Amino acid sequence: MRGRIVTRRSETVGVRPAWRTAASGIALPLLLTACASQSAGTVAQAPGTPGFLLGLWHGFIFPVAWVLSLFMRDVAIYAVPNNGGWYDFGYFVGIVFLGVGARKTRTVYVSRRVG
Repeated sequence: MRGRIVTRRSETVGVRPAWRTAASGIALPLLLTACASQSAGTVAQAPGTPGFLLGLWHGFIFPVAWVLSLFMRDVAIYAVPNNGGWYDFGYFVGIVFLGVGARKTRTVYVSRRVG
């Protein structure tokens, strides 16, 4: 055993590495969403079903619709049934780029510093 370095493993019990905790925190919700399903009646494709443009509009007016939905039962913030992916994409674009998520940035120039 001369010249050989022997290291011992630390005796920490019950401590998980951070990556395992993060991985299980991501994997568990993904596994649970795999069990979700929609009823056939809510995804029916009728000629008047809201699509991209109505999703865009509903995303844009989301803040007003949300406040109204708190006080009025017949106001909703999301149209069901809709045509699926295109409506969702329009809704997302309406909220993020046109509505609540859209904000103009401004550049601040510092001309002098005090102190």
